[in-house]
Amino acid sequence: MKIKNVDHIGVAVKSIDEALKFWEATLGVKCHGIEEVKEQKVKTAFLPIDDTEFELLEGTAEDSPVTKYIEKNGQGIQHVAVRVEDLEAALAELKEKGVRLIDEKPRIGAGGAKIAFVHPKASGGVLLELCQRN
Repeated sequence: MKIKNVDHIGVAVKSIDEALKFWEATLGVKCHGIEEVKEQKVKTAFLPIDDTEFELLEGTAEDSPVTKYIEKNGQGIQHVAVRVEDLEAALAELKEKGVRLIDEKPRIGAGGAKIAFVHPKASGGVLLELCQRN
């Protein structure tokens, strides 16, 4: 598996609008789009810094994984995403190595990226997202 770079860091927030006040007004990092991913019950905002981005995540339903995360842990870093060249091959390799996966097949995430998650119990407590962008 070839990891290309850290793609983004996912930050769970109660309100993207409130969080953007800090990121944009205080730090000067401009949001380059807000998107709702209905299948994942989340609204996202991407804030690029060079080749990496911060992804603000706001749950859109009570049963959203992000809403549940905030209820349990509070706001903060929810996941780290690494970009891979070939997501299907990466998943096959991890499965062959016996790595516990949340997603055994890619799904479509924000920005049209193909994504899949590695279970945090397999990666030392880190929710790791693998993503492939075309």
